Amino acid sequence: PFTQAVQLVSRRGQLMQEAVPDGAGAMAAIVGLSDERVIALCETAHLQANNAVVSPANFNAEGQVVIAGNPSGVAAASQLAKAEGGKAIPLAVRVPSHCPLMRAAATQFSEALHTLKLTMPSITVVHNRTGEVAADTANILQCLQEQLYEPVRWHQSMQYIHDQFSIQTTLECGPGVVLSNLVKRLPFGWNPLGLDTPQKLEATVKALTA
Repeated sequence: PFTQAVQLVSRRGQLMQEAVPDGAGAMAAIVGLSDERVIALCETAHLQANNAVVSPANFNAEGQVVIAGNPSGVAAASQLAKAEGGKAIPLAVRVPSHCPLMRAAATQFSEALHTLKLTMPSITVVHNRTGEVAADTANILQCLQEQLYEPVRWHQSMQYIHDQFSIQTTLECGPGVVLSNLVKRLPFGWNPLGLDTPQKLEATVKALTA
């Protein structure tokens, strides 16, 4: 039920907020380097900064990867990225999402997830944990748990949708235009639409009913 889903989202946020004290986590967007290079730089930073925690958190687009971890790890990886000609943009966040610092939160969240009685969705859901469709309900639960501490594979998810379905238009349902801007970076020629202002809602309705 929808009410149960809302309760789970609230519980997830609470656990993530409690997992790392304020000031003990950080995130940054690395721009201009390949996914593989950012992965390697995070591994190097982990070793050079006294085993500091830092890893890719979001594979957003070609040449744009968000990293997360503790401040020393993110700072070390950011410096390495700059030394290789990339940009490192600190993000104003309170929770270092999608990194190993969230493992404890994921374990607790798993307890709530396993109280659910799931059925397979009637529409196709591409999980950003894997960039693929879940094989069964056990796989769905696994993705929901691992998504807290494993990177979001948004770019791979969009590639999967492109390869499997005939898509021309995307619809961003939340506030802002972050995902719409990422869609514009994809080489697929998709038309991103939004709902976060009355003007955009009116334009979207017209576009979808034309």
